Amino acid sequence: MHHGQMASKRPSNPTQMYQQPPRLLIVHIALPSWANVCSNLCEALQNFFSLACSLMGPSRIPLFSLYIVQNQHECILPFVQVKGNFARLQACISELRMLQREGCFRPQGTSLQLAIEDGLQQFKQYSRHMSTGAALTYSSLEITVLTSQPGKEVVKQLEEGLKDTDLVRIRKLQVVEITKGVLECMNSASPVEEPSNEESSVLATDIDLQTIDSDIVSMEIFFKAWLQNSGTDQEHIHLLLPSRSISNISRTRDDSMCLKCDLQERLLSPSLLPGTADGSLRMDDPKGDFSTLYQMVSQSPASCYKLRVIKALKSSGVCESLTYGLPFILRPTSCWRLEWDELETNQQHFHALCHSLLKREWLLLAKGEPLNREHKLREPASTFYVILPSHSPTLLVKAVATRELMLPSPFPLLPEDMPADSLKTVEASALSLFFRACLMTWN
Repeated sequence: MHHGQMASKRPSNPTQMYQQPPRLLIVHIALPSWANVCSNLCEALQNFFSLACSLMGPSRIPLFSLYIVQNQHECILPFVQVKGNFARLQACISELRMLQREGCFRPQGTSLQLAIEDGLQQFKQYSRHMSTGAALTYSSLEITVLTSQPGKEVVKQLEEGLKDTDLVRIRKLQVVEITKGVLECMNSASPVEEPSNEESSVLATDIDLQTIDSDIVSMEIFFKAWLQNSGTDQEHIHLLLPSRSISNISRTRDDSMCLKCDLQERLLSPSLLPGTADGSLRMDDPKGDFSTLYQMVSQSPASCYKLRVIKALKSSGVCESLTYGLPFILRPTSCWRLEWDELETNQQHFHALCHSLLKREWLLLAKGEPLNREHKLREPASTFYVILPSHSPTLLVKAVATRELMLPSPFPLLPEDMPADSLKTVEASALSLFFRACLMTWN
């Protein structure tokens, strides 16, 4: 099956750039594990929704529903709007917390399958009752099953139970096994490899398997991934590198090497938190502050936003005081429209670029290409970015100030010879900090 059958349309405006699909969470945790997991899970959900419900700007999670699988499946929260609805979600979490005292959890073999089918049916009914424009926005659903049972067994059970179910409205089906040990994997896991091709081909979508630790922080990080854009309808950015042939350096740009990348936020903007001035205006207004690279990407739905690399610089040669705005992460694209061979080659070239930059201790200086080339009467203002490599492997992107924005900085160079007394005092303090860090590590 082509992995793009379940994908929704590429965002065509800045609001959709931030928005994730509706979420259905199914809690499938039997005794005695529930007593150990319940408190942490409820605390993590409450912390997450206190943030998600109050973020200014476009709603990143439009709808949420929660099922619990006990002796039978039960919907304790039908699909509700997330933004501005913390009281309703908090009441649902309180009900989930009470289940710890209400007796046994011994899910029947078909209970989980029925919960998925019932949740999918409720989503279809909800979509039909919405306006036409909104129904298009919510055309697909992501389902997450939190389980204390062995994840591979749950996946096999679902593959068998759902083989005759129409899953065309499911964008992603994920089984998350909660473990007691150290967090094993917080990155997107590959589809389970246990079943043979004949067994896995009966489903209309792959089932992802992931494991997370049962502590509050690990579960909170997992839920926060729901705030990130994970659409794969089209790559976000084309990173244009100069020609591979040194003798072919010229003013023509047709022979540039193109790396296709997806953009990921590294931080939530502080302007999105309640009480900050003009946060919603900047995030909602497509003509607002273009210093946010995410908004630049969202302005070019017809074609990818282009960053043209114009120079390689020594990492030590760029002063941090010249960078501004939120940092973003570039990674090789996972766009479903591309052929597998192209995706693999693109990823290999991306990794090779990271390796080469790290080896030479370089970073790249890139220029954002104009979004609209129709108006050629005057050259539009350009934004410049520094691109730093990582061992992840990803690239960190930060906006860098141009000369017009720079204020005078008449500071002399650091003197090579320091007064002995001052140097001794400061180094003693630094050594003290080092030992404190060692003690904290040992404890």
